[in-house]
Amino acid sequence: MTILDGKRLSEKIKSQIKEETKKLIDEGITPGLAVILVGDDPASLTYVKMKTKACKEVGFYSIVHEMPDSIKQEEIENTILMMNQNPNIDGILVQLPLPSHIDTTKILELIDPAKDVDGFHPYNFGRLVQGLDTFAPCTPLGVMELLDEYGIDPKGMDVCVVGASNIVGKPMAALLLNRFATVDICHIYTKNLQSHTKKADMVVVGVGKPNLITADMVKEGVVVVDIGINRLPDGRLVGDVDFENVSKKASYITPVPGGVGPMTIAMLLKNTLKAAKQRKKR
Repeated sequence: MTILDGKRLSEKIKSQIKEETKKLIDEGITPGLAVILVGDDPASLTYVKMKTKACKEVGFYSIVHEMPDSIKQEEIENTILMMNQNPNIDGILVQLPLPSHIDTTKILELIDPAKDVDGFHPYNFGRLVQGLDTFAPCTPLGVMELLDEYGIDPKGMDVCVVGASNIVGKPMAALLLNRFATVDICHIYTKNLQSHTKKADMVVVGVGKPNLITADMVKEGVVVVDIGINRLPDGRLVGDVDFENVSKKASYITPVPGGVGPMTIAMLLKNTLKAAKQRKKR
């Protein structure tokens, strides 16, 4: 069993991005990332701090627009329109979830697709499904980078993706399909989840339910990618996979923490650098 070490790979990628950023800055372009943070959700605050720190490490310019929970839709929209026009901003990221009174879809659709480094705009998602060059959502993109780093080729594999969200499950399935995997997507209404996971060569899960995938649900030699992150009452962070027991049957498995999580931020930096390079060409 081999651990898919996202922490180590993310540091390697950040080091490469830092070098490329130096060259861009010498040519007069500093990659810029703007984040919109609404409210004071502890998880969102933590993520934004991590993203800001990562930007600083690689030499990006970054700014965080902090807004109260009571913010009006129009005010967020105006901020996005302003950033769309700002030539120093290459990437715009809206930290999700937004308060219930905000129309999240409308907000995400307002972002200039050329600055959509989260890959959530329908334009970019459509290009992803068609296998065209685009900004792919950071978490699924990070999974693909991990697989490549360890020489795991999804081509011809039976892959079970558990979770069908727009942020993780659907784009994950599209990326795998683009690499010629046979993809089975499961969700909350799937009957007999085990019948799907048990026959899979690879199981990718991201639903936010601790220990959802147990050892009796996978076959020997399976590749397991755990995207879930859950905090238990005792404070421990765990994924959606019963790591201790599933790892005994797996050929490769991601740990939580230290697996997919660090890769998500590395891919955000990679997408922002890509956007900055595209600005240079314009």
